[in-house]
Amino acid sequence: MPSSDSTARTTSVLDRPFSLGGLTLRNRIVMAPMTREFSPGGVPGADVAEYYARRAAGGAGLIVTEGTYIGHDSAGSSDRVPRFYGEEALAGWGNVAQAVHQAGGKIAAQLWHVGMARVAGAPPVPEAPRVGPSGISIDGSEPGKEMTLQDIDDVVAAFAAGAAAAEARGFDGIELHGAHGYLIDQFLWARTNQRTDAYGGDIASRARFATEVVAACRQAVAPDFPILFRLSQWKVGAYEAKIAETPQELDELLAPLAEAGADAFHCSTRRFWQPEFEGSDLNLAGWAKKVSGKAAISVGSVGLDVDFTKALFEGERSSVTDIEALLDRLERNEFDLVAVGRSMLGDPEWAAKILSGRADEVKPFELQVLGSLH
Repeated sequence: MPSSDSTARTTSVLDRPFSLGGLTLRNRIVMAPMTREFSPGGVPGADVAEYYARRAAGGAGLIVTEGTYIGHDSAGSSDRVPRFYGEEALAGWGNVAQAVHQAGGKIAAQLWHVGMARVAGAPPVPEAPRVGPSGISIDGSEPGKEMTLQDIDDVVAAFAAGAAAAEARGFDGIELHGAHGYLIDQFLWARTNQRTDAYGGDIASRARFATEVVAACRQAVAPDFPILFRLSQWKVGAYEAKIAETPQELDELLAPLAEAGADAFHCSTRRFWQPEFEGSDLNLAGWAKKVSGKAAISVGSVGLDVDFTKALFEGERSSVTDIEALLDRLERNEFDLVAVGRSMLGDPEWAAKILSGRADEVKPFELQVLGSLH
């Protein structure tokens, strides 16, 4: 059983409000975005609303939705991943936002374009081409279409339309998926971005597309409507990848995004406790906050003893572990918020149990039941 001192410390660190733009969160716990493909035809139904509402009722201060496809033909590869365009899908998302609010939570929509990660011929638009900054895929598969300037403008506009739709449907913010080797990240990474125009070259040039997306979204919503930007060094299939090799390079990447209107950086790492650069214990979120001056969200195997890649791809079972190291970093103000993924999938009441000293009651995440989670 956790001691009273441990419970008091957990509460004092995690159960504090935090402001993002015009939004005030009740605590420092964020539900991380996790793809489930539970939206046939791209439309989130009542079960999706229930799924998110349960985590809001379970104490999460902010919920970030699973990735949702923006309104561009090449954005996705599944007809079961929810879309953030079209009247039927947006009506469904309006119901999700309402359910989360009724449960006492706040919710941000994650907007997503997979770029060259798209599977050729896959729905929702089978005839759409695979597109990317240079038509280069991470996994060495067949090349796709290098995006023209018109393509870039069209995708930027689609992200902005998604942002406007999120605000109109009652969402509390958006998150732009700029991580894990998907389209925005493909522009950021030198291996997949070999353009010789203004969108390629040094870090500042490779960040131009992301900066234009942020700026367009900022213009499409109210000035105090929060915009989160998710980034990662690693990519799906390239876990040792680096966009920024040094803090200076990270600064060159994030400064224009902050200037364009990003309110927070959600830094995806496989293990939150690992330092990002030599000579400092700061993780990626810690460095993002330090160089940008913006709020930072840390994520990566919180409350578990096995990181997600070992759980998903190597079959290792995760067990519940304590969060003392996480609290240490939050007390030092290394970052501001912590995102929790698998732990909250396994137990919708994870946040409430952690905050009330019932960590011993937390249910562990089980990979085999992932497909039936609600």
